[in-house]
Amino acid sequence: MALHRKAEALLALRPDIAVISECAEPARLRARSLGARSRGERSGGERSLGDWFETEPVWIGDNLNKGLAVFGFNGYRPRLNDRYAPYLRYVAPVHVAGPVAFNLLAVWAQNFSAGITRKRQSGPLRRALSRYREFLSDAPVVIAGDWNNNVNWDRPGWRINHQTKVDMLARMGLVSAYHETTGEAQGAETTPTIYWRDRTRDGPTYHIDYIFLTRDLMDRVGGFEVGGFDDWCGNGLSDHVPLLVDIKAV
Repeated sequence: MALHRKAEALLALRPDIAVISECAEPARLRARSLGARSRGERSGGERSLGDWFETEPVWIGDNLNKGLAVFGFNGYRPRLNDRYAPYLRYVAPVHVAGPVAFNLLAVWAQNFSAGITRKRQSGPLRRALSRYREFLSDAPVVIAGDWNNNVNWDRPGWRINHQTKVDMLARMGLVSAYHETTGEAQGAETTPTIYWRDRTRDGPTYHIDYIFLTRDLMDRVGGFEVGGFDDWCGNGLSDHVPLLVDIKAV
């Protein structure tokens, strides 16, 4: 949260597209960014940038202070798909136009909200994979965000199991950038993406954020990186670190 004080850290990554969870809606975020600049607020040693939007972001959510956003930079323009289903909370089908056009399913999977239980229901992301199957069949496709899940938490018969979604995506031709790059198995990740609760290097830590790509995009990946603890958690910016994937244009 408080992205208006952290935009410098985001922009330092030089993203074309950024998927951000727990983000205020655009008008509120813009006003806060401008206010922070006028007050000279700093976060992480950098001054607020004010109005740093390059294009209007996609934003979905019920809480105006805490939703899911997709930002575009460097000529990339996100647009929410017309078939967006609000009942699939915090999962957004987004068309991305720009130098490389693709479909993006942005995810902030709230697996324990709105009456969802691990044993009885599929969870928002698994239901979204069915709802947006046609959208996801138009390659190239990226699915990215905070999935709040890992195969280490799977249990026999649970419809919300992470491996079930991994298998569904494999059948759809999508693979995880982290696992393809590192060669590590699902559930055996050596690098966490969240330093939960006390935000310390020694834990508790989990790997719950993912970027899945269609194989044509994965074959063009020029680099993949998980952000470091010191740059993001150690200095108080977030309990999560970013996942960064660089895809070569053709």
